[in-house]
Amino acid sequence: MGKFVIENSGALHGNVRISGSKNAVLPIIAATLLTDEACQIHDVPKLTDVLIMQELIEDLGGKTSWENNEALNIQAASISKTQVSYELCTKMRASFLVAGPLLARMKEVKISLPGGCPIGSRPVDLHLKGLAALGAEISQEHGYIHAKADKLVGANIYLDFPSVGATENIMMAAVLAEGQTTIQNCAVEPEIVDLSNFLTSMGAKIRGSGTDTIRITGVDKLKGTNHTIIPDRIEAGTFMIAAAITGGEVFLENVVIDHLKPAIAKLREAGVEIEEGEAGLNIKGATQRQPIDIKTLPYPGFPTDMQAQFLSLLTVTPGTNLVTETVFENRFMHVPELIRMGADIKIDSRSAIIEGVAQLTGTQVKASDLRAGAALMLAALAATGTTEIHDIYHVDRGYHHFDQKLRSLGAKITRVE
Repeated sequence: MGKFVIENSGALHGNVRISGSKNAVLPIIAATLLTDEACQIHDVPKLTDVLIMQELIEDLGGKTSWENNEALNIQAASISKTQVSYELCTKMRASFLVAGPLLARMKEVKISLPGGCPIGSRPVDLHLKGLAALGAEISQEHGYIHAKADKLVGANIYLDFPSVGATENIMMAAVLAEGQTTIQNCAVEPEIVDLSNFLTSMGAKIRGSGTDTIRITGVDKLKGTNHTIIPDRIEAGTFMIAAAITGGEVFLENVVIDHLKPAIAKLREAGVEIEEGEAGLNIKGATQRQPIDIKTLPYPGFPTDMQAQFLSLLTVTPGTNLVTETVFENRFMHVPELIRMGADIKIDSRSAIIEGVAQLTGTQVKASDLRAGAALMLAALAATGTTEIHDIYHVDRGYHHFDQKLRSLGAKITRVE
């Protein structure tokens, strides 16, 4: 499965360009199913998850190709089936995002319950609630969801929780529904806004994206378009931690500073120097850091996808630090691995109490999920000796050339296949 061998790398220095957002590009790839015309998506990170979604589009009958290794061309002119591959669905949770577009365009979809990182319960009930409200007849048997509708009709939909995936699936179904759809208590993440901008450029009529109420007026047909993906705020935050944990200085290019406010605020609270400029962010690690408390929340709160990386930083931050995870119940699976490296962490229900230690020690550890893998890599950069991180396929799912970018900053990383 491959591993990373990482040695203490000292202070990282240099510039790094942040790739397009993984969490934005996956629903946008799914949305290309809504039209038979060609779409071109720019700044697409060539991640494992992206390649799986590309394969899924092709399996349904769409045509795809890459240009210059960063632009993905998709044309779903001829969709040959409405049943989504079980094998592809089980590899990635985002596969379920094709349900809304297929239902809207083909009036039917049969799809397996999705796979993905084992970070906690992420049911699709809110997705199904929204699709049913639009007029879909939904049944479930033998692990498959079957949804069909002669036509979709706009509705008022209230989400019990501001689920990102449910918001995206309902939006994609509603743009071709008859009449007006109102989604209340919806997610407000930047990735939702990026999807909305993509759909609008296809001819969809959407108002309110980025707020908790989205209003969509259905149209008869959508057209092809060109679109550039927003920068990945989680990758940016991860490199911010890399600078902080090594006491280095790193300049981040291609970032949207507004998307990074929670991470910036907490790093400054810890004593890390951050300068904001038109060209990007400059992060300078502090020699003396202060303990902090973190609580994950839906956007614009502190992102759960940055919890593991911050926790690595806090293992070597003097004093008592507290991290409370409110979004996913199994998102402390990296903690036993950090303890193997010498971290002093105690778990109490959904909180981690971290007593900062002077030094972590390299050893053999295993990535349990995507962000846990990144967190262990960050810890390894600052640990004495050598760290071997196994199951690195998790990291490749969400970070574009992560090891190469870290090496460009001076990190001592070897990938062993």
